[in-house]
Amino acid sequence: MQGENGWKRVGDVFLVFLRLGLTSFGGPIAHLGFFRDEFVVRRRWLDERAYADLVALCQFLPGPASSQVGMALGYLRAGYAGTLAAWLGFTLPSAVVMILFALGVTRDAGAIPSGVLHGLKVAAVAVVAQAVWGMARTLCPDARRVTLMTAAACCAALAPFAWVQVAVIGAAGVAGLALLPGRDLPAPAPLPIAMRRRTGFFWLLPFAALLVALPLFARFTADPSLTLVDAFYRAGSLVFGGGHVVLPLLQAETVPRGWVDAQTFLAGYGAVQAVPGPLFTFAAFLGAVRQVSPAGWTGGLLALGAIFLPSWLLILGALPFWAQWRHLGWAQAALAGINAAVVGILLAALYQPVWTSAILRPQDFCLGLVAFVALLFWRVPPWAVVGMCGLLGGLLG
Repeated sequence: MQGENGWKRVGDVFLVFLRLGLTSFGGPIAHLGFFRDEFVVRRRWLDERAYADLVALCQFLPGPASSQVGMALGYLRAGYAGTLAAWLGFTLPSAVVMILFALGVTRDAGAIPSGVLHGLKVAAVAVVAQAVWGMARTLCPDARRVTLMTAAACCAALAPFAWVQVAVIGAAGVAGLALLPGRDLPAPAPLPIAMRRRTGFFWLLPFAALLVALPLFARFTADPSLTLVDAFYRAGSLVFGGGHVVLPLLQAETVPRGWVDAQTFLAGYGAVQAVPGPLFTFAAFLGAVRQVSPAGWTGGLLALGAIFLPSWLLILGALPFWAQWRHLGWAQAALAGINAAVVGILLAALYQPVWTSAILRPQDFCLGLVAFVALLFWRVPPWAVVGMCGLLGGLLG
């Protein structure tokens, strides 16, 4: 059971992730930058290397990588309850907005001025650039790892597909084994992961069982709620890369079935770009706006829970294995290579889509540069930089 101090930690986790859920614009790559600044730089819940290890682990898993990193951070701080608190705090703000939008409370998808939205994109450039800068200094300290970082960045930029990122990370792990002997690397800092591998199997078994059983039961029973859960559970289980990568799968699951028409789907897709937090909350909109029952709040919450449930099971199942393997010599060498590749993938993402969608004119470059200097040298909190960029973007727009 949680003691008084334990519940205080759970409350702290929820509040900090709630603030991030209200201010983290820019998509999953920007979210990783916000997380790094909050939990590595400011709060020091873990060190740079452990954070990069977490990011690398979540890149291997299907589902929304930034949300999975948040769940893992919540577990490290406050156990199972912390995992749930982190997910709720980071996800609920955008999920509630998307359900309200689906219900017609917000009738104008363009209620937020386009200049403000563009300023928020510029803020994401600064946040990601700061994360890449800081991680590169720590995780790429020698020529071999800088070379791995560069190769990973080039591959990810030239072939911007989720499967390429997974392949690059795997190749970097092999390169790390060959080029970076584990005995020459410092031992990683221990992390408070008390789970045994047997417990990890306990979490992985329902993930696999639901993936197989839900389609069968949904077809056999024809229950509309079960059919909804099956569609969104499979979407969360089978897509790598998260974010925009899941949208074609969601379109194939909803539009041909007549749950949502194409115009409404695109309206929701446009709206989810204007809210902070994970893009997977688009599922809440699709569940709420369905033209068949269950819809509304019930459908939205069912779809939201179903699409995130695989991520919750996978991250809890993988953590005990990752915690033990990262201390082995061969695993340290592989992780050193993988971490360098993660920095490279973030560097490629800084260019496309973060930079190319935001820096369109000299004013954008100047605003992004000011935001980067404010973050890196003046230590201005990210939420303040985001607010500043949104305000100035609105004025410039």
